[in-house]
Amino acid sequence: MTISESYAAFGVREARGESPAYERLSLAVSRDDELLALLRTLPPAKQQPNLLFGVVRSLGGPVEDPAAFHEYALGNWPSIEAGILVRATQTNEVGRCAVLLPVLAALPQPLALIEVGASAGLCLYPDRYAYRYGDRVLGTGEPLLDCAATGAPLPTDLPEVVWRAGLDLNPLDVTDPADVGWLDSLIWPEQTHRRDRLRAAVAVAAAQPPILVRGDLVDDLPALAARAPADATLVVFHTSVLYQVPKPRREAFVELVRALPGHWVSNEASDVLPHDGLPEPPGEARHNLLALDGRPLAWTRAHGQAMTWFG
Repeated sequence: MTISESYAAFGVREARGESPAYERLSLAVSRDDELLALLRTLPPAKQQPNLLFGVVRSLGGPVEDPAAFHEYALGNWPSIEAGILVRATQTNEVGRCAVLLPVLAALPQPLALIEVGASAGLCLYPDRYAYRYGDRVLGTGEPLLDCAATGAPLPTDLPEVVWRAGLDLNPLDVTDPADVGWLDSLIWPEQTHRRDRLRAAVAVAAAQPPILVRGDLVDDLPALAARAPADATLVVFHTSVLYQVPKPRREAFVELVRALPGHWVSNEASDVLPHDGLPEPPGEARHNLLALDGRPLAWTRAHGQAMTWFG
């Protein structure tokens, strides 16, 4: 897929219905020869829409109007390029906990959680948040995470988490205003509800910060897993992370995580971890595939706003 095609696809499959500003902007960039030429000078992993838009927002640039964005990007490209090269799309969206919850709650308790690609570790607290699936509410904490669940075996209790750790090439610090500011920049312009729950989740994590290890998902996962308490069920999980990992390294990770004790929960695009015989996803929007130990269970939206269970 060309850069132009990837921006057009982002606008239609991800931003449409979620962020009118990013839909307009990504479609405009897909037709903008000058910006596409600049994007082609970047490493392939750094050409993605969320990263470009997030860096421009972090610099105070305009993202609501494509023409203003074009002028700003051309006039400030050295600063934008520098930000793109040092940052990553570490969208630490706690709404994803809502689609992970049915799996986590059904495993033997208590749990020892390891998140691969943990960012600031906000998704390591599924036991501290509250959830609303239609008219059903579970938990009393904040933030309250809404999810439209179709056919899912909804839990009656929150999971019991006795140990939590994250692994990331560049872990973010929930007590560092600059890192929290970057997380805020990755939230799409109109989505004030996501900003509210980011602040609430940061407060939860800052009160009891998780173990966050700077490291590689293959080289450093075994040592971190060995630190988990033996009397808890080890769960290694990740969401929208492996698309950033080259395929051979991705395959090495899958082989490694399957060999660890405990369970593996993945929530990735279906072309990242492909499976045969899947039902069609609901609608044209981009969906992730939720799986337990490699067994597909449900289609999920990227920010945890919906899931359609089939497993």
